[in-house]
Amino acid sequence: MHIVYAGADWQKYWLNSLKSDKTIGLVPTMGALHEGHLDLVRKAKTETDIVVVSIFVNPTQFNNQEDYDNYPTTINEDLDKLRKENVDFVFLPKTETIYPEKPELSINFGELETVLEGAFRPGHFNGVGIVVSKLFNIIKPNQAFFGQKDLQQTAIIKRLVNDLSINIKLEIVPTRREVDGLAMSSRNVRLNQEERNQALILINSLTKAKKELLEGMPWFEVHNQIKCDFEEMPLASLEYFELIHPEYFTTFKDFDASQKSSICVAAYLGKIRLIDNLPIIP
Repeated sequence: MHIVYAGADWQKYWLNSLKSDKTIGLVPTMGALHEGHLDLVRKAKTETDIVVVSIFVNPTQFNNQEDYDNYPTTINEDLDKLRKENVDFVFLPKTETIYPEKPELSINFGELETVLEGAFRPGHFNGVGIVVSKLFNIIKPNQAFFGQKDLQQTAIIKRLVNDLSINIKLEIVPTRREVDGLAMSSRNVRLNQEERNQALILINSLTKAKKELLEGMPWFEVHNQIKCDFEEMPLASLEYFELIHPEYFTTFKDFDASQKSSICVAAYLGKIRLIDNLPIIP
């Protein structure tokens, strides 16, 4: 496994891949790797010849400095996991490598900026768009792999690729969950035991809401039930719980079985913010 620290160092490997007609798969991460990340790696290994995993905690996508400062970093453990998966390259840049100066460019993703993560984390998707664009430009992959847990982020990246005619195939890999159903997240390691126990309300509320909707309960009643469920959890604070179109992120006022739909949730467990989603009509 080769570790590459700068785009200039990567260029010779990229040129070799062109000469040998090999495809490149990129798995962008912020480290603190778990089985969900490794699912992306395994998918990339089945579909491309050369797998590159980037590890970079991107400061421009954090609208909360404390969240950025406390984001878990486990580089040595991450590299060990990637070696066991026979990853070809790890791109491990420093902040000054990705941002030699503060970017003046901003990317507006339209209505995607106004709902859910866009509404509650102003500037977040601009930061995501810029860093993903930089990684695409540096690594020049044929395919890139992302997780469904960050559903709105995948919609942002699809729009970036489509609107800018970036010649990259995107692969969205299903959410990996713990045995009890909690979506795997790098932030889970920051939960204490009681917070971890109460964090199950995210997946429990999603599965409950799906069941009630499919059995005919109106959305406003389902939504009110879920709000009450969260109020009974002393460590959980609901930020949003919305029924949306999974591609356009328009919110629905009621459930229609003839339309694609998913439910997205964000909540704090203590000081730790977690998100999850569940398809209702795929």
